[in-house]
Amino acid sequence: MAKHGKQYQEAAKAIDRDKIYSPSEALSLAKEAAKAKFDETVELHLRTNSDPRHADQLIRGVALLPHGLGKEIRVLVFAAGEAANAARQAGADYVGDDDLVQKIEGGWVDFDVAIATPDLMGKIGRLGRVLGRRGLMPNPRTGTVVQPQDFTRAVQEAKQGRIEFRLDRTAIIHVPLGKVSFDTEKLLENMNALLDTVMKARPSAVKGQFIRTAYLTTTMGPSIKLDVSRISTMSN
Repeated sequence: MAKHGKQYQEAAKAIDRDKIYSPSEALSLAKEAAKAKFDETVELHLRTNSDPRHADQLIRGVALLPHGLGKEIRVLVFAAGEAANAARQAGADYVGDDDLVQKIEGGWVDFDVAIATPDLMGKIGRLGRVLGRRGLMPNPRTGTVVQPQDFTRAVQEAKQGRIEFRLDRTAIIHVPLGKVSFDTEKLLENMNALLDTVMKARPSAVKGQFIRTAYLTTTMGPSIKLDVSRISTMSN
């Protein structure tokens, strides 16, 4: 088992491992326990009752956090001609087609969100190995393959706090909620928006209790067990 540093061990003393915390209690405790010298990210980890081996139980979606993630989001748009001009006017940080494809094939991935027009997906397809494993591949299901007239909305959403979530192989969804420096109320509102979207993405094939366990943590901090009954009703 990996050994934790002194700061982690000190923070862990304030957390009762046998207690189940309400969302507000957990967020306050996580903020107090964050001891790193940088602004740590607050993370939510949801173990679901979905079976990732079955296609009809996979979960994937996009949530818009009202208070963002507390960092600058760099948006890349694959577009050509007039569509490229529209992307620049929408506020995209990087715009191009063949030039960006070549740059990414060379190893450059210095951006957070990639958006594309449908006509360029054929060219972008060969970037699947690079972008896919980083969760950066444009996809119609997540709203990142759009027509030029939708660039303004897509770019603004990306920069304001648009996050993608998906079920991993162990049936867990891992998502950031913001920074430790955020007020607890803002983190709660972000959590509520995220949970509302996750609940709506529940596959009809999943029976029984949807969320089995939930934990809150920070980048360098210990995990805090959440009251599942409380978070399941936050979005209601």
